[in-house]
Amino acid sequence: MGFSRRFFRYLVVGVASLWLMIGIKACASPTTQQPSTESQSATTSTEVASNPIGAKKININTAILSELDKLEAQLAVPALSHKIQASRPYGSTEELVSKNVVSQAQFDQIKDQLTIEEIVLTGEAKDIDYMTKLGLMKGHMIVAGELLTLQKPEQAEPHLGHPVEEIYVDLEEQLSDRNVTPFKDVLTRVQDLVKSKPNDPQIKTEYEAAMTAIDQAIAALPDTQRTNPNFVLPVINGMLETATSEYTAAITDGKVKEAIEYQDSRGFVAYAQDELYKSIEPQITKADATAHTQMTAAFKQLRSAWPEPIPPTTPVMTPDQVAASVKQIEQAGTPVVKASAS
Repeated sequence: MGFSRRFFRYLVVGVASLWLMIGIKACASPTTQQPSTESQSATTSTEVASNPIGAKKININTAILSELDKLEAQLAVPALSHKIQASRPYGSTEELVSKNVVSQAQFDQIKDQLTIEEIVLTGEAKDIDYMTKLGLMKGHMIVAGELLTLQKPEQAEPHLGHPVEEIYVDLEEQLSDRNVTPFKDVLTRVQDLVKSKPNDPQIKTEYEAAMTAIDQAIAALPDTQRTNPNFVLPVINGMLETATSEYTAAITDGKVKEAIEYQDSRGFVAYAQDELYKSIEPQITKADATAHTQMTAAFKQLRSAWPEPIPPTTPVMTPDQVAASVKQIEQAGTPVVKASAS
């Protein structure tokens, strides 16, 4: 999947990869729905803070790339995410078949995961969504920085573009609500500079400015929240689930065919462990030393899938092995979240 494909697939940015919380927030309260009218083609539901996800499905009208990639990986249909977005809008999930996006047999495999409902997040769910999207930005920027260090500006440039072209538009309203200074121009500057003057020494300064701007947006969340395992672990789970989807999309016939997706997933995992998990490590260790040991071991195994920013021809781990390591991390953290929530 090249950059142009990713650009089209991210035209509409939706709710980022929070469904993994379903096993963590076991004590969630029911989702409330706003009344529908005959003129509406889709129902709008409101997710309350105590039930950030509920039985969340993938909205085929608004889903972010990482959500649609789950369907692509499950059905093993190349470019399915792009095909879904290219045929929007949908009046019903069944239109995936009538618009020849998938076959009836393929639709039957995924139909229970699909919806056209618009999900409106509130409370903690909205904060988790906000933090997850900013985390995805940081993951893109991290791997871009590695590639710039390796003097691979042509490979770094797409990753510098992803935060502003794929994610920022979905955060603009939240940035305003949280009194965060807009930083779209900061993100654009570094991408444009790498594209037009790849050897300019000013790139380092602009890159650091972009990273600082994202960090300032993250700092809009209270420090107590950003160091609370009950909040951070679901964000980690969302980041890692996204990484799994991207890693799966990178591999075809046992070979790493899509460097961008491989690199994206590397950046997401790096941020999840090196920054997110590090922020709660003392609390995890104190609350459950066994959980910390298990998560650390699973992270170590997971990180081995990305030995270098430049992908190997043959993957070190299969997508199933990556998914298994991610599941181990989620399962190890679940008791900690339940304990802190009780």
